[in-house]
Amino acid sequence: MTMFAPRLRALRVASPAPSPGATPVARRSRFHGVLRRGLTAFAVAVASITAAHAQRDFPARPIRWIVPYPAGAIADVVARTIGTQLAIDTGQPVQIENRAGGNTALGAIEAARAPADGYTVLSADNGTLVFNPALYRNLSYNPARDFVPVTLLARLPMVLLVGPASGVKDARAFVADARAFPGKVSYASAGTGTPQHLAMELLQRQAGLRMVHVPYRGAAPALADLAGGQLPAMMSDLAAANRFIQSGKARALAVANATRLPQLPAVPTFAELGLPRVEAAALMGLAVPASTPPELVARLQQAVASAIHNPAVLRKLAESGVEPVGSTPAQFEALVGDETARWHPLIKSLSLSLD
Repeated sequence: MTMFAPRLRALRVASPAPSPGATPVARRSRFHGVLRRGLTAFAVAVASITAAHAQRDFPARPIRWIVPYPAGAIADVVARTIGTQLAIDTGQPVQIENRAGGNTALGAIEAARAPADGYTVLSADNGTLVFNPALYRNLSYNPARDFVPVTLLARLPMVLLVGPASGVKDARAFVADARAFPGKVSYASAGTGTPQHLAMELLQRQAGLRMVHVPYRGAAPALADLAGGQLPAMMSDLAAANRFIQSGKARALAVANATRLPQLPAVPTFAELGLPRVEAAALMGLAVPASTPPELVARLQQAVASAIHNPAVLRKLAESGVEPVGSTPAQFEALVGDETARWHPLIKSLSLSLD
């Protein structure tokens, strides 16, 4: 208690001397008022010191990481890869909790209801933060109100694919065929309103194409049918498509990225083909409940970014077709704003709705 002694001495000095004409009741009332103010200041000081200790020692217990996808999905793999290193670095367990459903809404709601103490985090992708508010009229959570960004974990660039039996050899030929037969070429996606679907819609808009969308429930069954020849083409993130490309069951024609991908050095970007605005990626970020103190957000970002940039983590993510990032909260927030401005008009122009 020695650290609080100066405040208690100050309280005694501040106590007013009784005026000669004051009644005993008045003197007691004045004393009690000063005492209450002093005790309030004392309580505030204790709370401030306690909060400072909690932030300095963060994390001091296990971290709950909610992933709004099933176990084994690429979002789950990314969370577990980074979470394993985060646990090593901090000395605290990182507990991955899969809460799939509602196009990521179930996991988002669960995270939004959690205490804002930095110990519950959410894998929040561009579906959760950008697409869902435009796809649902009655969304059960509000990204801007319920969450604050921590960091962009990774980007998953989109790749235009065709099946092994396709006679199309490059992206220019694909675009030419689709233009020549409007409404005749079909393409698969991981589902309506997913990054894979919207990437192909962006290509159609920029190249002046009209194709038939065939939505699947996830990228895996769509890729399986592409490899089996049931559908001729699709956009997929490299992480999901990588093993199909490596095994020859799918052929990559172009990447929707600003630069060529190190995993596919021979595959051109759409910009090289004269379509510079065809850039798309699945974005995987980390968010926490909205009232989380900024100091804890900063400490969490530093810890997660450090885990991401561990050489073993970088290598494993890159091998999986994932581009590691580890941005600041401000950079992630700005990116979400840019993505919202870019994709909402397209979604609305297509009259897409999942309600």
